[in-house]
Parts: sequence; structure tokens; C-alpha cells
Amino acid sequence: MKKIAILGSTGSIGTQTLDIIEQNPDRFTATVLTCGTNIELLGNQIERHKPSLAVVMNENDAVEMGKRYPHTEFLYGMEGLVVAAAKTDCNMVLNSLVGMMGLTPTYYAIKAGKDIALANKETLVAGGELIMSAVKDHRVRLLPVDSEHSAIFQALQGNEQNDIERIILTASGGPFRGYTVDQLKHITKEQALKHPNWEMGEKITIDSATMMNKGLEVIEARWLFNIPPKAIEVVVHPQSIIHSMVEYADHSIIAQLGIPDMRIPISYALSYPERIANRFGMVDFIKAGALTFESPDLDTFQCLALAYEAVEKGGSYPVALNAANEVLVQQFLEKRISFLDIQNTTYNVMQKHNPEYNLDLEAILEIDFKIRGELKI
Repeated sequence: MKKIAILGSTGSIGTQTLDIIEQNPDRFTATVLTCGTNIELLGNQIERHKPSLAVVMNENDAVEMGKRYPHTEFLYGMEGLVVAAAKTDCNMVLNSLVGMMGLTPTYYAIKAGKDIALANKETLVAGGELIMSAVKDHRVRLLPVDSEHSAIFQALQGNEQNDIERIILTASGGPFRGYTVDQLKHITKEQALKHPNWEMGEKITIDSATMMNKGLEVIEARWLFNIPPKAIEVVVHPQSIIHSMVEYADHSIIAQLGIPDMRIPISYALSYPERIANRFGMVDFIKAGALTFESPDLDTFQCLALAYEAVEKGGSYPVALNAANEVLVQQFLEKRISFLDIQNTTYNVMQKHNPEYNLDLEAILEIDFKIRGELKI
């Protein structure tokens, strides 16, 4: 029985993880659940899974929930998340928190010897060198949950000693594939939240629309698989059937395919190295028809180009990129800025950023805080 601590249990990844746990009660149990402010859904999850610990954002919510569910301990805030990740009796921490909030608990969970199922890409975007060094030092597993990185991880199985020529990250292209810059000037929040293939949270859906999500995945892949950014190629694949590919020195390419359902990579991360049966569906190649590919438009979707620039420059550039993007996406969701302001302002932040190198956790958090403060409007 594998005991799972789910950081972000009320979000898209968290709820799908609980679906897998419910379907495999002989394999997994959720011993820790955390959320921000969606305490009603958290309450429903507590009633079903009876975790020993739950964490919420606010102290008042923790007190109130403690009265409602006296058999579950309640903590709150970042301190609560760190306890949930590092100090509880669990075998694995599944981190599906949104944004930079995921970095600190992941770091302390690794130091505590916990295996990580990582759906929080910002952890590696901002802290890749720090996190992967800790993974090595503490000899834990860090298993990717993102469909693209799970695909790469699967394509590497049995080929760890072979030279990699390139990693091919596939991208759906988002809802605005083929648009011009002029067409993007008047994009609304409602339009941007209509992803053609995937059901995701608001932040990642906007990131997909700007293609920043794919840029963050490039940075994440650089650290997960210890490969230079120039060997990571992004290819737009609108059907989202091929989730990513690995090309080896002999130019053989191994791809992982499947329906666009996040429960598949989640279940693989939970059960690795085994695979468990599911009822999520399978690819019907006859109905799928042609699988097509095209180059991303870096002139129109500049966030992807900015991410490549950040990872090539290294140091604190990815921290600045991620902090700016998080703030700007939230401002767009609040209808305070335009869709194009996300990439234009991120570009300006990158241009004036004074980089730092050899960052520890405190330095990363300080730079992140500074960039966010500069963008408050």
C-alpha cells in the first residue's frame, strides 16, 4: 500500500489523482490532502479518503475545518505545506500546486527522502539545479506527471545508456494556433480558457494559449533529463495523440502515444515501474485519422522564445521569467491587462533583469519576490 500526500488535491491534477486512488484502493491511499481556499471540495475529499492531515491556506479555515472533521489534523500556509510534504508518514508526495508555491515543499520533501510525483513545473523552472542536486544527494525518485515529460521518461526506459540526439516536445498549439499578432490583440479571457484538447486549471490553460507552458516544459525537460536546451525541439501536433518523442544517436525515434487524459501519466507516476489497467479509453487510429506536425510560430508566440532564452542564459533568468508570467497571467485572468501584455511585459522584465548564479532556495525566493513586487499594478 503506497501512501500518497497530494499537494493541491482540489485542483485538476489532484482530483484526477484521487480518482486513480479510488479505482485502486488495494494499491494506494491518500494520507495527506491540501488545498487553497476550496474547503467545501476538500471537505468532501476528507469524508471519502479520511486523511490524517489536511492543509489549507488560511488559519481561520484550518480552525473551522478542524471543528468539522475532528479526526483529521489541520495546518495552514506554507509551513503547513512543508510539514505535509516532509514530515508526514507517506511514501510519495504528488505536487500539483500552482506556481512557485510548489518549490519549497518539494525541496524539503526531497531532503526528507520522499519520492516525488511532479506536476508543478515551476519547481524545476525556477529551481532546477537546486532540486536535481537534492534528488541526487538524497537518492529519491522524481517522476514526471506532465504528459510530455512522462512520455519522454517512458521513451527512455531501457535506453538510459544510449546517446540522445534530441528530445521532441509536442504541443497542441493551444486555441489560437495559426493566429497573427493582430488577431491576438483582442483575445478575451473566455476565449483563452477554451483549450481544444485538455481539461486543465486556469493558469496552465492560459499558459498553453500563450505557449509559455511549452517554454516552461523546455526548461523542465532540460533539468529532468540533463540535456542541453539546443537538443530540445518543440513541434506543434494539434491532435495531442503523440505526447513527446526521443531520438537516439542512430536516428531511431521512440514516441509515447495515448488519448489526451492526464490520469494516464498520473497513474504511471504513482505505480512506476509497474503499469496498472484503467478504464480511461484508448486511441482509435481510424477515427483519429492523420497525425500532423508543424513548427511553432515564435514571432507570434514569443513566450516560447523567451523561455529558450532564459534557459540558455541560466542562473536567475528562468526565475524572473516564471515570476513575471505568474503575475501577468493572474492580471489577465482578472481582466486588468490584455492577452499580448503577457508576452510583451515578460520580454521587458527579461531585458532589464540582472542575473544571479549558484542560487540557493532563499536566493530563488528573494528574486521571485522582487520581480513580483515590480509588476504589481
